[in-house]
Amino acid sequence: MKTLDDYLTQLASSAPTPGGGSAACLVAGLGAALVAMVARICIEGKAFAPWRDWFAERIETADRLRAALDDARQRDEEAYAAVVAAMALPKATPEQARERTERLQGALAHAASEPLRAAELALRTLDEARLLLEHPNPHLLSDVGCAGEFAAAGLAAAAYNVRVNHRYLRDELLVARQRAALERLELRARDGIVALRAEIAERGR
Repeated sequence: MKTLDDYLTQLASSAPTPGGGSAACLVAGLGAALVAMVARICIEGKAFAPWRDWFAERIETADRLRAALDDARQRDEEAYAAVVAAMALPKATPEQARERTERLQGALAHAASEPLRAAELALRTLDEARLLLEHPNPHLLSDVGCAGEFAAAGLAAAAYNVRVNHRYLRDELLVARQRAALERLELRARDGIVALRAEIAERGR
């Protein structure tokens, strides 16, 4: 990945990629990185010695999620670039118009599936943030909270990118299936972030 400043500069430009779907993955990836950070700090502390194997598992999972979200970021950019390329195809003749429609529909289906996959990864990141509260470090509660909030925000942002592609997709069965999957993820995320906030607020008193 380019430097964060380079990425943000490109994100702020008029170029079609990166866009919101890519940024959603980056935000959720920040959450995964914070989960790993908290677990690494805890695994080094004497007070958490009985749970070192447990924290090692949290580190491994969080690092894997961060890598998967970085991959999802790149896949989202490639998927949307394919949509842009399909839209640029000529449509002067019926044959060209037919080919353009087929290419565009395929690209839109892919562009919807990628942020849906990113939303799944973001939910798993939120779940990992919540797990850290099983053996909480009172000095790192804000970091756990930030991890959960970033994961939930990444999921919510990814959802916008799923739905915007649904507006132009003609495959009603695919849209219905993806919509149902997305709504399940959103419901779990809403419950998860509310529970995380409540527990952190309780422990922070």
